[in-house]
Amino acid sequence: MKDKLFSPYQLGPITLRNRIIRSAAFENMAHANAPTRELQDYHVSVARGGVGMTTVAYCAVDLSGVSFDGQLYVRDEIIPAMKQMTDAIHAEGAKASIQLGHCGNMTHFYTCHCMPVSASNGFNLYSPTIHRRLKVAEIKRLVEKFGEAVDFARACGFDCVEIHAGHAYLISQFLAKRTNRRHDAYGGSLENRMRFMNEVLDAVMTHAKDDMAVVVKTNMWDDCWRGVSIEEGITIAKEIAKHKVHGIILSGGTVSRSPMTILSGAMPHKTLAHYMPMKSFWWLKAALNIPGVAPIMMPASPFKELYFMEKAKLFQAALKDINVPLIYVGGVQSGDNCYQIMEEGFELFQIAHVLIKDPDFVKHVEADPHYHAGCGRSNYCVGRMYTLDMKCHHCVERDGEVIPQRLQKEISKLEKKAEESCLR
Repeated sequence: MKDKLFSPYQLGPITLRNRIIRSAAFENMAHANAPTRELQDYHVSVARGGVGMTTVAYCAVDLSGVSFDGQLYVRDEIIPAMKQMTDAIHAEGAKASIQLGHCGNMTHFYTCHCMPVSASNGFNLYSPTIHRRLKVAEIKRLVEKFGEAVDFARACGFDCVEIHAGHAYLISQFLAKRTNRRHDAYGGSLENRMRFMNEVLDAVMTHAKDDMAVVVKTNMWDDCWRGVSIEEGITIAKEIAKHKVHGIILSGGTVSRSPMTILSGAMPHKTLAHYMPMKSFWWLKAALNIPGVAPIMMPASPFKELYFMEKAKLFQAALKDINVPLIYVGGVQSGDNCYQIMEEGFELFQIAHVLIKDPDFVKHVEADPHYHAGCGRSNYCVGRMYTLDMKCHHCVERDGEVIPQRLQKEISKLEKKAEESCLR
């Protein structure tokens, strides 16, 4: 399995030096929606650490699809800085990918500079914000923008694009009954609800031509009321495969209704409330500080390594004839986990948490097959990344930043729970 793990892999038109991809975990390092040296240095460190490809997280295809000021969005003026970043990644021997998407209703007027849009009219409590239904002409224009974003990625020097069709962002909002109550060609039956996704992927594959790899992140299931079910998730994955994409990433959960399904483990409520900006999330910040409320709003999901494997195997069996590689993601902590994924028959997998703490994780696994990153899964990095940068508490302390004592206590408590959960 070591030979397979560290062997090259042909992903469409590009060759990866091994089977390990840095997942598109939000960095919050694109200040004023533009790339920074901080963003470049992080991805270069991950490339230097040995991954086959690193993925720059969430670049919106349009300003209307931006959730935070720390996210990128497609525009010509940032191409030179992006090209500098991809050149630096390539110099370390890794390929560079960029995640393209649109947040839909997961934003605010003062962030996206318009009324947030979605498949249907409504109110998103998570933001919180009122959002409006996209007109058909607007849907068609967004489809074009997804295609044009591939050209942007090429100009920036990226080798691959990852289309985000999960986690309750815009494509996912069209797929789920909970957020899609349309009665036209884009709503109702699953076939209609997949129409926007299909049109996006048609445009993406046309613009990708024969030199750009394309992978799609999809939800196996949404894990919430009126969300995408496992059965629908399998149908959606089969539909994605029809577009002859080069890989399908199997994820699950939604950022608004089931965030801990995506992350696994406990959410550090005190940490989240401490770092959360009052301007954007005043109501959530206040609620998290009310005793007993936070665990109801964001209930824990007991952490276990490779937490998506059981459902990913279901998809592997159901999609055995599609001839598109399924990319595993979720709960990779050690070299043993990496080799297990290979043994389960997945050709590629993505990692994020361990690379936040240890950018050299891949090199360590190559030297020691039983290497464990020691990530305590307190999700401190998640608790701070929507306000500051994405950083492990070990790295924060190493860099001299003082973490308040009450947050240190919370981190220790949650990491102890995660360790006990893994031992059971």
